[in-house]
Amino acid sequence: MPGNLIRNILLAACLISSTLAWSQKKLAIDSMQLKGVEEVLGDDYGNVYLYQKKDFSLIKLDSSGTQLAKVMLPFPYKIQSVVNPLNIVMFSENAQEIKFLDQNLNDIQKINLGNTFGFVKCIYAEDLQFAWLIDDSNKTLVQYNFRSNTIINSFPFNIDLQGLRDFLVYNNRVYILQDSSFRVYSTQSKLLFSGDFPQARKLARRNEDILIFGANAVTQLDGTALSEIFRNADAKIVDKNSQGFLALIRDKLYLYKK
Repeated sequence: MPGNLIRNILLAACLISSTLAWSQKKLAIDSMQLKGVEEVLGDDYGNVYLYQKKDFSLIKLDSSGTQLAKVMLPFPYKIQSVVNPLNIVMFSENAQEIKFLDQNLNDIQKINLGNTFGFVKCIYAEDLQFAWLIDDSNKTLVQYNFRSNTIINSFPFNIDLQGLRDFLVYNNRVYILQDSSFRVYSTQSKLLFSGDFPQARKLARRNEDILIFGANAVTQLDGTALSEIFRNADAKIVDKNSQGFLALIRDKLYLYKK
């Protein structure tokens, strides 16, 4: 990442604006179902997914609040994305397992990583064949073909992973989100960018853009600049789908559209 690009990113980060106007729609989901929810996700068909960390349950509802599916998980899992509800990707650090669910939250495939790697801290599934893994015990970044159980690439990756929340890899750059910071590395562990992000939650990629989710805001990195694209100061959790932004506010769920 050239020096002038980093300067542009830092400049844009200082000029973040949250003055966009949104139309608000309250979704008809029972507030009791939203109490204690650890994660809210929306797919591109208007469905909502609620993850309860206390009992490791995942519930799928439509926008009218009707429950479409539910699964009780044996371990805590991090849900990568529900954008493609036919193949929902999840990872359990405890079980060292990648799991794929279908649109009815049934298991499609389980991939046990413990037999191949040391201790995998986090995964990013690029598609239905390849995943990137951070193997913390071996301090490596690995590109893995889980269909054929083969390692495509492996890079030394000895960086501080304290408070790791999420990561993804795109165009030979590694995006790392920790408790209160966002960093970009090359695959050779060279630090390209570092910035503070309080209450950091997760990362996502939408086409060429990288999205950074905080507790109540979404920031976009478009390759040249950072810009805040949504904020609601009262929100506890925010997410994005093709329709707009979801915000959980005082046990009520809202969809915001431009």
